[in-house]
Amino acid sequence: MLLTSTFCMTLLLILVFTTDFKKSLQLFDRTSWIFCNGRNHYLGGEDPCDEKTWIRTKKKLLKRTVSVICNDILPEGSFVVLFLLMSQVEQPLVDTFHEFYAEMNGHEDLAVISESKENYNKWSSLAQASCDLESLEQISIVGMPMSHVDATIQSIQLSNKQLTRRLPVFNKGLCFLKPIDEDTMLSLDIVSTDQCEETNLDVMGNDQVSNIEKYFYQGGKISWMHLWLAEKVKCEEVIQRDAYKETTKILEAILQDDTTKRSIQSVNICHQPGSGGSTVAHQILWNCRTKLRCAVVKQSYLIQTVCQHSVRLREYEEKDKNRCLPVLLLLDDCNAEYIDEFRHELHNGITTMKINSSVLCFILLVCKRCHNPEKMSRTMPSQTVAVTHKLSSQEKILFKKKRQELIFEPESILAFVLMSEEYQKSYIEDFVKNLLEDIDHSSLTTRLIRFVALLNCYVANSSISVSHCEASLGLGIQMDRFRYHTFVNSLSEQAKLVFIHLRESTTQISSIRIHPLVAKEILKQLSAIQPQSCIAKALLLDKVLMDHRFGRDEFLKFIRDLLIRRNKISRGDPDDSSFSPLIEHVCTEKDGLQKAIKLLEVAYTYFGKNAFVAQQLARLLYTNKLFIEAQHWAEEAKAQLPHDTFILDTEGQVYKKWFYEQHDALEKAELRPEEVSEAIGTALKGIAAFRASEKAPKSETVSLNSSYFGEVDVGCRLLQLISSVNVFSTKEGKSELMRYLLSDNIPDAVKKPWMKFHGQLKGMQKSIYIALECISEDLSYYRTHISEEEEELDTREPEQVSNPRKWLTRKSAVYAGFFCNVVSHLDSPVSDCSDTGMVSPLKRKMNIYQLGGGNVTTILSLLSDQKNERCGKKLEEIIAMYPENPQRNDLDQTELINFIFSQIALACVLPGSSKLVALTKLQDLSMRFYREGSRSASAFFLLSILFWPEDPNDNRWKEASSAKYEKVLISAIDDLQRLCMLKTKPRKGRIVTHFFFGKARGLYKIVHRSAIEKHIKGTLTERRLKWRGGEVWTTPEVVRMLKRVEGWTENGQLFVRGTTKGSKIRVIPLYSASLPNANENVTFYLGFSFDGVVAFDIQVLEE
Repeated sequence: MLLTSTFCMTLLLILVFTTDFKKSLQLFDRTSWIFCNGRNHYLGGEDPCDEKTWIRTKKKLLKRTVSVICNDILPEGSFVVLFLLMSQVEQPLVDTFHEFYAEMNGHEDLAVISESKENYNKWSSLAQASCDLESLEQISIVGMPMSHVDATIQSIQLSNKQLTRRLPVFNKGLCFLKPIDEDTMLSLDIVSTDQCEETNLDVMGNDQVSNIEKYFYQGGKISWMHLWLAEKVKCEEVIQRDAYKETTKILEAILQDDTTKRSIQSVNICHQPGSGGSTVAHQILWNCRTKLRCAVVKQSYLIQTVCQHSVRLREYEEKDKNRCLPVLLLLDDCNAEYIDEFRHELHNGITTMKINSSVLCFILLVCKRCHNPEKMSRTMPSQTVAVTHKLSSQEKILFKKKRQELIFEPESILAFVLMSEEYQKSYIEDFVKNLLEDIDHSSLTTRLIRFVALLNCYVANSSISVSHCEASLGLGIQMDRFRYHTFVNSLSEQAKLVFIHLRESTTQISSIRIHPLVAKEILKQLSAIQPQSCIAKALLLDKVLMDHRFGRDEFLKFIRDLLIRRNKISRGDPDDSSFSPLIEHVCTEKDGLQKAIKLLEVAYTYFGKNAFVAQQLARLLYTNKLFIEAQHWAEEAKAQLPHDTFILDTEGQVYKKWFYEQHDALEKAELRPEEVSEAIGTALKGIAAFRASEKAPKSETVSLNSSYFGEVDVGCRLLQLISSVNVFSTKEGKSELMRYLLSDNIPDAVKKPWMKFHGQLKGMQKSIYIALECISEDLSYYRTHISEEEEELDTREPEQVSNPRKWLTRKSAVYAGFFCNVVSHLDSPVSDCSDTGMVSPLKRKMNIYQLGGGNVTTILSLLSDQKNERCGKKLEEIIAMYPENPQRNDLDQTELINFIFSQIALACVLPGSSKLVALTKLQDLSMRFYREGSRSASAFFLLSILFWPEDPNDNRWKEASSAKYEKVLISAIDDLQRLCMLKTKPRKGRIVTHFFFGKARGLYKIVHRSAIEKHIKGTLTERRLKWRGGEVWTTPEVVRMLKRVEGWTENGQLFVRGTTKGSKIRVIPLYSASLPNANENVTFYLGFSFDGVVAFDIQVLEE
């Protein structure tokens, strides 16, 4: 960090310091300057000011800046502040020295360089206000030309920084990567062909080489320097596990495959923690750096930024964008959501550059931690390598030999020893038993071991900074240059054995951790003396650790994950958990539930009444049937975040579980109305909370509002309860119940007991119906998707998350089944005939609902049935429920929508069915949506399908009405896009394309997605990749089935010819970047989604 008194930029105003702000400074990515007093010749107008003005306006900002740097960004002893006295000394620079001197507790890491003795003398006279002259002289270089200073430093420094690095190019040569250009790709850690070659081996001593090697075998990440030293035979060779050869084989197959059709390929390394998966990935990059362009992705940057930099790296110094070396990008320990979005953005970047889609541009080396790598590898065997703790016979020989060759004591390289022992449970148990045998349980160091073990057992990749450890051990301020050694020497022998010392490669910030399996065993063997609940509570109450300023954001994130983050198999965890694994473990201790509650209460207080901690408390309490307490904490959470959809949903869940408990406790025989009043009240409170959540503003992380699911669950159970009350349980009572629910009638027996509920109960049939429709509508827009943020807060049941369409079909049948049963009693001879007109349409609607024809999603879900005939029979049964002549206004708009969808679905699976009607009739029926001004997205979707011309030259479209049909079509497409924009603006999720335009005619031109899926071979993951990579469109069966539509591009938009002279219809490309640069004639496949008509596989038409 450099400070100067001339050419000064404005002092950075730091009022609020956050992790995001720290990242935005990029202090560890590039040279950073802090200037103290304006700037000469700066067009922004920040001119230098006189000393008095500076003191009045900017000195306080300087104090804040220096304080943040020394206490929040950089740990003490990790940096040097260099004062360059390049011109006449001014007071602001002296004040800057005073501030750093105070914040850094002395002059140990300060230095002053001045070519002019006169300038230095003035400086020293002013600086003595905080530092004596003798100390100043110790840190100052005076009278030596800067060129001499530079030459002296370079002669003794380890690295002679090269001005340029080298990258491989397509023509087998090399190009120079200039620092100024590398600074435009800071989101990538680029591995050059001459990586580390600037290192001065004459200066590097054996101790430094030994420390680099020891750091790795202690459990630290492999470094490029280590691999370079091994390559230069300056240290022992790093073992290459079998997975290295397997990964290399997959990579070579990708590179040598001339038939490659994907621009982005993936190789996955799934590894158990501590098995060396990350080392394998780094070895791959290292050994590919001369034939591919290689880089590690820095996840702290925005995905869009990383993708822009990746494209820039690929094309750097290359002449032809279609003839560039592929870029090998390492994504280390990224979640699935990040990888999916990264691939999507990278594909957009490639398409924008108009690169040939069959050219291999990027290979993603995805290294991810998982509990069962072998199982993961079976999902994509051709692209996935599993790395486990188990060693092959060849690997055992290599590890045994390496263990004999290494000069380190086994105790000092525990991670390597554990790996060579294949992490055998008995070995770890014996090691920890010996470790704890004579340990002083009252010492500060042992307490630190417990804290670190707790974090590393439950929070992946967690660590505690050395700065935190020093504070915890009460070491205070270290004034000497052997600060780190002071810390190490303060540790007990047991701590020295188990602590793995890590060092961040860019910031050089040190931290410690314990191997997760060792940490787990430490906690297990300590459980008799100190259960985990006590350790966790002690950690939360440790103000020194919790309030320590340096690295506080990251540390508190680890604590939050410890208490809230759930296990998910999808993220590589061993199982799915309802709560954080720590909370679930604490609940197994003696009086565990109370301990878990107390632990979360302490966390709630510490984190400043955090709403999400209160939410977890409410969930824990209602799960254990402590509903009054759960209600209290749900209300506490709501008080903090009154409009958060997840918090409001949790309140609904409290009442839902409470209602279920009350319902199950009731004697089912001869229930009187007053006996169920309390349960009804609880259920209706739950429904009210769910509705409040449904109306709350949605954040970008919310892809599907879970509260609709809760409302349907409670509503269906409530209907079941009230139907069991003695007033309604008899045959006559069923008709009485129907009259009660669907009319103004209130039986005398329930008038008083349910006085507060009549209005809400009478709206039940409609409200559940609306909730089911909302779920259906969401599912018709989006693919099933849930973000990692949602996973921590989501309260839905497993089926609602993993297979919401199946849940919707089942619940729709339950809901409809209730009303079908009740209606059948009302239609019986004993019923009042005057009610028949009211009942018949409802009975028909409920029967259709029960069969799966009640909404768009359940109808389309029928098409997922592998047996077309079974699916067809079900659809015929649904269609048979409708009037023979639906042309009459017997059907409301929703019923008409479902009827037409059922017809389209039947045509897809059973083309010869007698229940099918002609396309022209469906077009005539759907005109009602246009005439009546429908606002339904489903109606607009149907119009876009039905009125899309098979051929603009078709005779039907040449009739006088063609202009009208075209107007209907264009209006429907515009309305779809408008509604989709409103719906998806605050939402996150991919729009699903339901149908495609086929070569057949009439109703058979509509091809459902499932018909295409049947011809796409491979595992689920491989099939998804084929959709993303465009291989679907080259599948012979798909080519025979779908019709390519001709159109043209015009000023960045895509059109097809309309049916009237001179008219055109706009089509949305799946990727806007896939359009050609110039105005061209094109062909493409056409898809129909709730976002409008979509173009796939756009190709320029050869003339």
